[in-house]
Amino acid sequence: MGFLGFFKYYNFFADSFADFVSLFGFKPSITTLQIILPVGISFYTFHGLSYVFDIYNRRIEPTTNWIQYTLFVCFFPLLVAGPIERATHLLPQVERERQFRYTQAVSGLRQILWGFVKKVVIADNCAEYANMIFNNSSAYSGSTLVLGALLFTFQIYGDFSGYSDIALGVARLFGFELLKNFNFPYFSRDIAEFWRRWHISLSSWFKDYLYIPLGGSRGGIWMSIRNTFIIFLVSGFWHGANWTFIVWGGLNALFIMPSIIFKTNRRNLGVIAEGRLFPSFRELLQMIITFSLTVFAWIFFRAASVKHAFEYIGSIFSQNLFKLPFTHAPELRASKICLILIIPFMIIEWIGRENNFAIEKLGLSWPKMLRWSLYSLLIFIIIMYMNTGGTEFIYFQF
Repeated sequence: MGFLGFFKYYNFFADSFADFVSLFGFKPSITTLQIILPVGISFYTFHGLSYVFDIYNRRIEPTTNWIQYTLFVCFFPLLVAGPIERATHLLPQVERERQFRYTQAVSGLRQILWGFVKKVVIADNCAEYANMIFNNSSAYSGSTLVLGALLFTFQIYGDFSGYSDIALGVARLFGFELLKNFNFPYFSRDIAEFWRRWHISLSSWFKDYLYIPLGGSRGGIWMSIRNTFIIFLVSGFWHGANWTFIVWGGLNALFIMPSIIFKTNRRNLGVIAEGRLFPSFRELLQMIITFSLTVFAWIFFRAASVKHAFEYIGSIFSQNLFKLPFTHAPELRASKICLILIIPFMIIEWIGRENNFAIEKLGLSWPKMLRWSLYSLLIFIIIMYMNTGGTEFIYFQF
């Protein structure tokens, strides 16, 4: 934790202290460090912590093999952006002999392919216009800013869940089954369900190693509220040394409060519209409300500062809110292609929402020619719509 605090948060605390002291008329001379953040430090730090905690809680025995331990901490598919593995889950797989299984490898390759669709086709194309709008938000109308928030919403999902799909698929080629990190979060019916489906490995990590040790909900409603705020604020701080992430975490804590207070946070545990093609009107309304709250919170996650986020939100509610964004921003007209791509993408996600990933079972029963036509089509789409600018994964910075 000391390494993580020094490399990732020293400058944040130094600058925040200087800003606080300046409120009282002092002008301290604070020295900040030009530190290059070690690759994946947040992820392998939490891997190592889970190992120590699980030994302390007698869930596992300490391994005597240094190679196996370092492989658990630094396994290359998940090193830079997760998922955050548990020693109880991954170490036993490291210790036992693995054999190549054709069906497992095929499943891994299919998940890798879908991960590339998410990253290259959805995330990178959305990123181009989301960055344009957020970086010049004062120049755009309210409707354009709404478009920017929506594009970032799909950018971060395609980017991060795309990486997770690639990581899980690559690991499966080597005989490892990593923890599932995303479970179709934008189809959630409330914020509590969203956080059971988004970055699952981090959410469950904080639940097991922070929320429950703090007392969980055993001490009554007020302890539950306190502990919920703690884990969301810490989760926001884990994402980055910026007040925007802390506000983002606090907002999600506020959004989840009604379900905590009225004890409905465990209501939606199953798959939405399970066994049905279409959701009910109630489910659809719940999904729209949850998605809208999520989009609102993402504005703080993406904004350069808290001030920028409030200015962005304030500018949304302008006289141009109900006018087409493309009319007032000709340079964004090409972003229509992003919206066109998002529609079939989300349809496929919806159809495959009961599986581990969207195309896990899509086409498996088809004739070989049709099945390979599907793979070829997805590869063709990747080549056609890839953004050659080379947008890096968002979570590389964490």
